[in-house]
Amino acid sequence: MCRQLFLLFMSFSLAVEALHAFIQDESEHKHYLIVSAVTNLLVNLIGVWFFRNYARVNLVYRKAEDMNYHSVCLHVLADSIRSAGLILASWLLTLGVKNAEVLCLGLVSVTVFMLVMPLFKATGGVLLQMAPPSIPSSALSKCLRQVKTGMADRPILQYVHGLYHDLGVQQLTVQTDYA
Repeated sequence: MCRQLFLLFMSFSLAVEALHAFIQDESEHKHYLIVSAVTNLLVNLIGVWFFRNYARVNLVYRKAEDMNYHSVCLHVLADSIRSAGLILASWLLTLGVKNAEVLCLGLVSVTVFMLVMPLFKATGGVLLQMAPPSIPSSALSKCLRQVKTGMADRPILQYVHGLYHDLGVQQLTVQTDYA
């Protein structure tokens, strides 16, 4: 969750930086940044290649590690996009495009935000212990209505675990209430 918050913060800070550059009109060509941006882009592209199995935007998380690897992949991808935006802005400035930095920073900000949001929602769902989005809420309500009151705990737990397992819920905690 921390990495997703960092990436969302990065997209907002890039948007603020773009707004600041637009207001101040500080478009200038900095050659020493281009060497750094190109090097950073090449290194990050190698990182994206290593995590290419987790590069999809909507990934099904079968294990907790999948979410972590997807988060790392998006982090490296966001950094690559930032470097590519800087290279593009520099190229556009050499062509004489006014406010190229503002345009590129804005595009990078929106792109990073759109990439990170699905992962942010998924980790938020895990932290809030929500039902998986693939399971309709009506199915969960139906399972709840099928449990009989007055039965012993063990048969109820086995029945409920079986019902939810059939719906695709692998991890489930059931609390029984005593009258």
